[in-house]
Amino acid sequence: MLELLFVGLMILIFGRIAIFAIKLTWGFTKVLFVLIFLPLILLIALIVGLIKLAFPILIIIGIISLFAVR
Repeated sequence: MLELLFVGLMILIFGRIAIFAIKLTWGFTKVLFVLIFLPLILLIALIVGLIKLAFPILIIIGIISLFAVR
């Protein structure tokens, strides 16, 4: 009986830790993309000569960031 209680509580605790790890990883991924990859992609597009593509993307992201609620 104690073994079932132990196994149940162990699954509960490690399940919560796993869910927390997934949420933390997803948060890091979003921050990494917004702070590093998006500006890098825009700079590369600007250097290569795709200003007609980079400028509208920059405007759209700027408008979204103005109205984003955090």
